[in-house]
Amino acid sequence: MTLAKNLARGEHLIWLTGSALGICLLMILGLLTVILANGLGIFWPSRIEELTLVDGSVVAGERVQRQAIPDPGHPDHLKKHRRQLKTGNRDIYGIDFRWVNESEIARSEEPKGLYLVERSEYGPLIGEPVKVSEGPQEVATGPAAAERLPDLVARAERDRAAIKAIEKDAIGSVNYTLERIRLERRKLDYRQRQDPRRDVSAARSALDRREEEQKARYADLEEKLRTAMESAARTSVTFRTVDGKEKELRALDLYRAYPANALSWPGRAAVYASRLWSFLTDQPREANTEGGIFPAIFGTVMMVFLMSLAVVPLGVLAALYLREYARQGVLVRAVRIAVNNLAGVPSIVFGVFGLGFFVYFVGGAIDRIFFPEALPTPTYGTGGILWASMTLALLTVPVVIVAAEEALAAVPRSMREASLAMGATKFQTILRVVLPAAAPGILTGLILAMARAAGEVAPLMLTGVVKLAPELPLDGFFPFFHLDRKFMHLGFHIYDVGFQSPNVEAAKPMVYTTTVFLLLIVVLMNVTAIMVRNHLREKYKTSAF
Repeated sequence: MTLAKNLARGEHLIWLTGSALGICLLMILGLLTVILANGLGIFWPSRIEELTLVDGSVVAGERVQRQAIPDPGHPDHLKKHRRQLKTGNRDIYGIDFRWVNESEIARSEEPKGLYLVERSEYGPLIGEPVKVSEGPQEVATGPAAAERLPDLVARAERDRAAIKAIEKDAIGSVNYTLERIRLERRKLDYRQRQDPRRDVSAARSALDRREEEQKARYADLEEKLRTAMESAARTSVTFRTVDGKEKELRALDLYRAYPANALSWPGRAAVYASRLWSFLTDQPREANTEGGIFPAIFGTVMMVFLMSLAVVPLGVLAALYLREYARQGVLVRAVRIAVNNLAGVPSIVFGVFGLGFFVYFVGGAIDRIFFPEALPTPTYGTGGILWASMTLALLTVPVVIVAAEEALAAVPRSMREASLAMGATKFQTILRVVLPAAAPGILTGLILAMARAAGEVAPLMLTGVVKLAPELPLDGFFPFFHLDRKFMHLGFHIYDVGFQSPNVEAAKPMVYTTTVFLLLIVVLMNVTAIMVRNHLREKYKTSAF
């Protein structure tokens, strides 16, 4: 009897739904734990093991993992173990990682004199500094060479900043001006072909003078860059690996160098913070397996921002028409069904549509009308951040339409009638009463749209995302926002590093770490939108929310 009463009251459904919620939360928590543990842990400096094998050879590296050796059918199945070491020194050994059976290890040590060196290419180097040279002259050897490493790393950072200022900023500005001159000259040629009587000799002479000035400036900057490069490259450091091989590195190529086994806890924390900051602010290098992800972070945030600017007006206007102006009937119901069905269309289909409509049709028309002098090189008739954002706006607009329409429907009818009774027009009522009251629900749709757009990859692969974009869509050159440029995206970066990298083991930590920051960016944007929504909800709490 008690069981029948409980079933009638639906208590079993309460336990069922509660259990389902708990399982979902545990799965999400487990996923986040795996991602955070594997992502943020890579910045902590590990200790370096030096292993002497029974055959007399020596190998050193950071221990990555230890696992049992499978040997089915034998008594020692899964009883023997092996270690995976990140040995680095790819330019010397040809590999970054090495497996060593523990049965082959004769002695294991952690010598304090071994340094882990992060450099511009070939991954990390593990060895002991033996000498510092200024050109052909040795200026420090042995322990003195190790003492000079921190100063050399700091000087290398300053030298790279100075070289970048010349190469990217000054020479980049000259190249930009020369490109504008080239396009202006082609524009003159185009106009003269359209009207042969047009006299363009004066304008052409002015362009020639500007070009000569810029070329002279370019030559001066090139000489200045060559001098800076030669001066920075004079200093070199020679390291000796555990097996006696020596490798000479330019000090300019040193990004970080520290004695991994001699660091204190504060020292390890300082290295961790330095690595984390570099990851957030630096450019990628080494096929995206080293360096930072700043261009991908910037591209992701800017793309979502542009998408939001496009999708909110489109979605709200469509919802306003369907709810407030359209006569309810078969046609409106068919439109609603179509909108709901669009939300289930695979994202790659929107990518194909964006490529055909936005890139080739709209972008091609813009090039023919506004940039004919640049043809056949496309300006807007190729993938870029603008077309990627518009494609994602089209992808997410059904979500915004549905959420906005439900929010408009939830506004009490009495509020509309009170406004109309006070003499306001329907437009004034919608603008000043209905829309502010519906704003929290509309922002809910925007939150869902932002969360989906930030993680989409397939449409972007067709409409503008690339593996490496040396120039950001925002810079100091007019018009500052270059919406025609290609860009990097965190989601595509995860795909590229995880599935297209030639060095799988080195790329694996980057996948987890980039995932951490993609989730963090999505959470931050959503939290910001939720705070705005809650503020509006509190402001208009007299409504039916």
